[in-house]
Parts: sequence; C-alpha cells; structure tokens
Amino acid sequence: MEIIQKRIQSIDILRGIAMVLMALDHVRDYFHITAWTDDPLNLETTTPALFFTRFITHFCAPTFVFLSGTSIYLQSLRKTKSELSVFLFKRGLWLIFVEFAIVNFAWTFNPNYPLQIFQVIWTIGISMFILGFLIKLPYNFILGIGLLIVLGHNLLDFPEAVSGFKAGFWWDLLHHGHAVFYPINANHSAFIFYPFLPWTGLMMLGYCLGKLFTPEFSLAQRTKLLKQLGIVLLVLFIILRGINIYGDPLPWQYQQNNFYTFLSFLNVQKYPPSLLYMAITIGMALFALSFLEKIENRFTNTMVVFGRTAFFYYILHLFLIHFFALINYFINGHSIAAIYDFSTKYNIPFLGVVTTDGFGLKMVYIIWIVVILILFPICKWYDGYKTAHKEKWWLSYL
Repeated sequence: MEIIQKRIQSIDILRGIAMVLMALDHVRDYFHITAWTDDPLNLETTTPALFFTRFITHFCAPTFVFLSGTSIYLQSLRKTKSELSVFLFKRGLWLIFVEFAIVNFAWTFNPNYPLQIFQVIWTIGISMFILGFLIKLPYNFILGIGLLIVLGHNLLDFPEAVSGFKAGFWWDLLHHGHAVFYPINANHSAFIFYPFLPWTGLMMLGYCLGKLFTPEFSLAQRTKLLKQLGIVLLVLFIILRGINIYGDPLPWQYQQNNFYTFLSFLNVQKYPPSLLYMAITIGMALFALSFLEKIENRFTNTMVVFGRTAFFYYILHLFLIHFFALINYFINGHSIAAIYDFSTKYNIPFLGVVTTDGFGLKMVYIIWIVVILILFPICKWYDGYKTAHKEKWWLSYL
C-alpha cells in the first residue's frame, strides 16, 4: 500500500502543476489587454513572453485528461469492472451537467446562460461515459483503440480541409469544431471548443498507462519506461513536425528570423488536439513524471494539494478569477446597467469583462500568483476534509 500511495502522489504532483498553469491561462483570458482582440500565438503580433505564457499552458488540458484515464485504471484495482463501469457512467454524466450548469455560469456570470460552452469538463465527462462501455473489454483492445484514435484522427484533417466542406453540429462535436457557434434559439447558442474524439483517445491511453503504477513494475522499471515513452513522443514530434505533412493541420513556416521560425515549429493545434500537440505535451508530462517520484520538497507538497483537489480547485478558480475581473470592471467606472449592453464591441458575453480594461503581462502574473495564494489554504482544508471523511460517497464526485 505504501508503494501505491507513493506512486499516486507523483501523479498528483503533475496534476497539480497542470492545474496551477491552467489558472495562468484563465487569468490571461480575463485580464490581458489583447486577450479578446488577438491570439497570443499569432506570430505577426505576439512577443516571446506572451507566446510562451500561452504555450506552457498547452500542457494543462492534455495532462488533465490523460491523468484522468490513469486514475481510472488505479480505481480498477479497487473496484470490479461492473462497479467501475457504473461509476464512470454516473461520473461522466455528472461532469457534463457541471460543465453546462456550473462551469458555464462561472465563465459568463450570466444567469440566462446565453452560451452553452463545450470545454474540458464536458470532454472529460463524455470520455468517461464512453470508457464506461469499454472498461470491460481487454486491456490490449482499449490500448489499440486509443492508439488508433490518437495516431490516426488527423487523417480527418484532409477531407475537412477540402474547399466547401461543411461539418455540421455532430461532426464538429466529434472532431472538427473550434470556437464554432450553433444557435439553439434566439437567445441561446452552443459554442464548441472541445470536440471529444481525440480527447477520448487520449484518456484511453492514460488509462493504459495506469498499468505502470501497479506492483507489477518496480520504481526503477517504471521510471525508465516513463522516460523512454516521453523521449519517444518528443522525437516523434520533432520528426513529424519537421516533415511538415502529417500530424497537425497547420504546417510550420519560415518567419522573419530563426527564433520566430522556431516558435512556428512549436505552434501546434489544440482545438481539436492534433497528434503533434498531444505528442509534445504528453511527452513532456511523461518525462516530468519519471522524476517526480524521487522529489519531495515544499513545491511538490504544495502541488500535491492542488492535484488531490483538482476538480474542486477547477470550479473555485474560475469563480475567483471572474470575481476579480468584476471588481476591475467596477474600478474602471462601468455601471451595473452597462454590464448587459453588448451593443458595443468593447463588451463581451463574459459579464464584467471589457476589452479595453486589460493589463500588461506583468500584472497578469501578479493576479495569477494572488489567485494561487488564495486557493491553496482552501484546497488544503478540502483535502483534509476528504481524507477524514472517506466514508462520504459523494466526495468521489468532487
């Protein structure tokens, strides 16, 4: 049991790092001066600092989804297949509900719910639901399907790139959609950010990685395999990106200088996550995971807290960041009445956010640090509460 706990702690450290970086990206969304008027990865207008502020947060969603799969495998060591399947069905449906009822409100602060945004919690939920069906199948079958999806889904880029291609709602939801609006009625729309197919494949592979965290593998064997897998994925990224034909729908291009050409080389697609996006992010994650079991210090102990309370943290950090944005809105002299006025291009559907009220990157980092400092004691309390009340079944859903 001690060995298993130690292994889980390394996973929680990595998950915690991903959660902390995720907050940086969301603070940038609400507070950076160009967050709603330009892409931080636009090589014609970005700066290296802004580019890497966005790029390092690419690590978050795939790590979150991948390690969710790993955690499911670890649960399979304590539950029967039937018990785990039922749990995944219920947990998946619960996460989908949370996305549309709670997370969407946290993003918009609009009780009318004008946007139903399909984001990371939705994709984790639907992927868990699908895995609930697959969980009774042989391990190698799940591994094979996961590899087929992750390695092969970019083949769909070719028909999607044909002139005149029209995806439609279900196809966008499956693979193609990126910031795509679908009107539901006059006042409500669906907004697809996370098509689920590649994310589901990634969760399957995360599930299969969980086998390394069983007594079947020693610490030395696991560390070696994690490092090797990480290197393989990073080498795969370099080779396929260099060939510039397959693995990402947007080829890299020569820029005004070598450094910006390097940035173009790194600039891979997140929505939907391309093979190369998953290769570089999960490659780095596995390489980091190979070292984390051997490290214990104040930093890792802090990250464990965020990792063990990831879902609780995720909900809280969205409300807290948006609350700070609302304070900034009123400090800048805007009225309550104007908050619902979208007739001006300066107001966006996330209430209390005006595009002209943003800050530079330095202030973004300051606000991010404040957010993390506020959330840590709350998450630490919740972690202690969960540990002391393991008999409460509902805590497994939070």
